[in-house]
Amino acid sequence: MPSDAEVGTTGAGPLLEVTGLEVSYGDVPVLHGVDLTVGTGERVAVVGESGSGKSTTAAAVLALLPGRGRVTAGSIRFAGEDVTHAPESRLRRLRGREVGLVPQDPMSNLNPATRVGAQVAETLVAHGLAKGRAARDRAIELLVEAGIEQPERRYRQFPHEFSGGMRQRVLIAMALACEPALLIADEPTSALDVTVQRRILDHLETLRASRGASLLMVTHDLGLAADRADRIVVMSKGHVVETGPAEAILRDPQHEYTRRLVAAAPSVNASKVVAAGGVSVTERSAGPDASARPLLEVDDLVRTYRVRGRREPLVAVDHVSFSLQAGTTTAVVGESGSGKTTVARMVLGLEEPTSGEVRLDGEVVRTARGAARRAVRRAMQPVFQDPYASLDPTFTVERIVDEPLRVFGVGDKRSRRARVTDLLEQVALPASVGQRFPGELSGGQRQRVAIARALALDPRLMVCDEAVSALDVLVQDQVMTLLEDLQRDLGISFLFITHDLAVVRQLARDVVVMRNGRVVEHGTVDAVFASPAEDYTRDLLDAIPGAGFFS
Repeated sequence: MPSDAEVGTTGAGPLLEVTGLEVSYGDVPVLHGVDLTVGTGERVAVVGESGSGKSTTAAAVLALLPGRGRVTAGSIRFAGEDVTHAPESRLRRLRGREVGLVPQDPMSNLNPATRVGAQVAETLVAHGLAKGRAARDRAIELLVEAGIEQPERRYRQFPHEFSGGMRQRVLIAMALACEPALLIADEPTSALDVTVQRRILDHLETLRASRGASLLMVTHDLGLAADRADRIVVMSKGHVVETGPAEAILRDPQHEYTRRLVAAAPSVNASKVVAAGGVSVTERSAGPDASARPLLEVDDLVRTYRVRGRREPLVAVDHVSFSLQAGTTTAVVGESGSGKTTVARMVLGLEEPTSGEVRLDGEVVRTARGAARRAVRRAMQPVFQDPYASLDPTFTVERIVDEPLRVFGVGDKRSRRARVTDLLEQVALPASVGQRFPGELSGGQRQRVAIARALALDPRLMVCDEAVSALDVLVQDQVMTLLEDLQRDLGISFLFITHDLAVVRQLARDVVVMRNGRVVEHGTVDAVFASPAEDYTRDLLDAIPGAGFFS
């Protein structure tokens, strides 16, 4: 196999060459002798779990290390020039003009108080490429190139008026505005559903190829790396542990850590699931007698909203019906805006349906009052997508997990403390975590705390809204294994809201496919995935990155 220095370079040497890079935050070293190259026109993906150092490496290239971060050894060369400790005046020209950046979170990287078009135009003005009317006209052209319709109208809008996918397109437009030689994309589509992700990445690839630019992509998604990179660099604990052509790395990984990453990647293909457990998802999670009354019944749900300036109400959920048997998992999937989260909120009683009913063990959630209402609340508990946003950062973990017990008056202080210890043990966290705060935990640990809190009242149903979509592949695998163990040991049922069909393949027995507020397909996972009846379902399956590598 060729070495990292030999792959994807031109006769004049690589466009980007990182050699022996070491970075520390304060006195804590986080990168240890990182070597990485990107050749002219080459696409390189840096993969690894959270904390592996992949984003720190990308930030170091642009001298954008946060806080007390600093390069302590090694060199960064761009087009043959050493920019490791370049003065700020040189770095201003490098950033944007020569190296473009597509950051991870579009909402936090766009100014909410400034119109979108002005932010794109500002990039051109800052680098002296255009000003005034010329900058405005070029910004509109860039919005068109990024795939944004009605660009003149969109130019005048604010970021909150754009969907997540559209905001990401704006960041791509800004990154490519100065036609840089290198594009760095840090988790550019991690929070987007698979079809939006595919459209954005297809468009990004078209724009990149037309300009002959190189790409350095940071991602935890091995499927994405498989589909979109020529070469993969695998990082663990601040070290590069393996590098080589994408197909060779994913089909025949040499390092034990890389093998763990590949093994943990969820697969849309039944063959991997059957090989791992000997049975299909449907057989493994068949649960109790299917003829028994369902635990959850969603009957003809409708939810409409009045929108200012619109005569007809917006129909977010349109006559949705399905049921869930006790001890099983049903997944609700679809693109952003399909209505799946609105359905989850109505199931939890957080939102009133316009019409239709949700029944838990035969009890109508909307009309339950008094003791019946409290019983329903106890029996259903949510786990949300972003555990940092759903956990109070000023509370200790013990107080967070203890809160449902206090609200429902369960036990005394001593018994609740013992219960918290048991709950943390159930989600594979040590009791000492109880005295820490959410900000001191990793993403996977925070999600385990959220699950422990949901378990506190011994619920019969847990509603998980994109509960693993923001986690890296190893942590995602750990959390999904935990959910499977909880279902097997405690008989808990799960309603799993997700855009990730590979996760559905691993966790769910039944799947409900939604589009534009309607159910377009419903059945067992095995049946729907093996022989989808709708073109839309086939599109969702086809959009899953890396399916061919992880079969």
